[in-house]
Amino acid sequence: MARILVCQNLMALFLIFMGMVLSFILWKTDYNRQSLPDLRIPKQFSIDLPGCSAIISGDITGKKDQLAVLLASRKRQQVLTEDFYIKMTKDCPSYLEKRGFITSPLSEEENDFPIAYSMVIHNKIEMFERLLKAIYTPQNIYCVHVDQKSTEDFHKGVQAIVSCLPNVFVASRLERVVYASWSRVQADLNCMKDLLNSQVQWRYLLNTCGTDFPIKTNREMVQALKALNGRNSMETEATNDYKKKRWQYHYNVTDTVVMTGVRKSPPPISSPMFMGNAYFVVTRAFVKHVMQDREVQQFFEWERDTYSPDEHLWATLQRMPSVPGSTPANIKYDASDMEAIARVVKWAYLAGNMKDGAPYDECTGVYRRAVCVYGAGDLMWLLKQHHLFANKFDPEVDDVAIRCLESVLRFKILGHDPSSNNL
Repeated sequence: MARILVCQNLMALFLIFMGMVLSFILWKTDYNRQSLPDLRIPKQFSIDLPGCSAIISGDITGKKDQLAVLLASRKRQQVLTEDFYIKMTKDCPSYLEKRGFITSPLSEEENDFPIAYSMVIHNKIEMFERLLKAIYTPQNIYCVHVDQKSTEDFHKGVQAIVSCLPNVFVASRLERVVYASWSRVQADLNCMKDLLNSQVQWRYLLNTCGTDFPIKTNREMVQALKALNGRNSMETEATNDYKKKRWQYHYNVTDTVVMTGVRKSPPPISSPMFMGNAYFVVTRAFVKHVMQDREVQQFFEWERDTYSPDEHLWATLQRMPSVPGSTPANIKYDASDMEAIARVVKWAYLAGNMKDGAPYDECTGVYRRAVCVYGAGDLMWLLKQHHLFANKFDPEVDDVAIRCLESVLRFKILGHDPSSNNL
């Protein structure tokens, strides 16, 4: 009887074990069935086919039907979730292969010229991963700042992605970022500190946000940075009277930034104030200087209670004679965002007919806070610009714009049809 009971118990354990194995196989099959369609750029986005090629070239002759089919999928109905990335990254080699990350330097020139990135993000994990994948190379170094306010799932998802890439890390100190407050600057400063402490001897630092996307390959960026010859590049212009209020008055910061009637003391620097934007292309020497220089540190303290300090802090530093890579304060050295290489943006109040002198045509996507969220119709113009990045993109507004741009960049990198490679 005892022997029969033992056999029955063993049989029960065996059946339980086989059930677990079968459940795992079914889960794995179902999971792969759900995720695999999202692992590649679909064939219809190949630049060898009429769709994307017509969008990029502007030549739609004989391609209207194919173009109509492609554009019908502009708004992404379902984006990849944090859970997708957490599961995928449990097998890092498989994840990197399936998602098409570049895992070895593609040229000696690129290998000898590493770039550092500060990536400030707060939501939309798929867009973050697609941006990271588009700019990733193993010789570069990437600091990712995740907003403290982001969901726990978002933090976990980002950590899962960066855990598969040895040269990508989450910033050691995270800020609760409030729009138009000092916290946005501090996020970049936190990454600057971490990047200076890394072992990678990067040459230039570029900062990005979650709605950016490159319009140049890494090699093209390296060549553009070499051409700067030790200079920085960013928007920096004389401040108009309206924007002077942003730093002439004290602002209170809670969940928003509110102007008070209290006037601030003059800025504690000997050079004038300038206006610009949050995006910069700066040398390693610039970063070292602003993190250590006493005058700059005093300026930082003074800037903390201003409105949108990132839109006048960097622009002002760029005109201080003591700052490495800077330009003189003379009006002759003013640089608009169209002249700098950091970021190309279409502003609603400047868009119009280029034949009538507007800097760019109307946005073909939608406007968000007066900034164009690009549509596919903007790509032909974007790809002719000298900038390294464009802002803004959103797959829920126009995924075709991002897909076609991914295909163009991948084609430049690999020299053949990108849809034959996992992306």
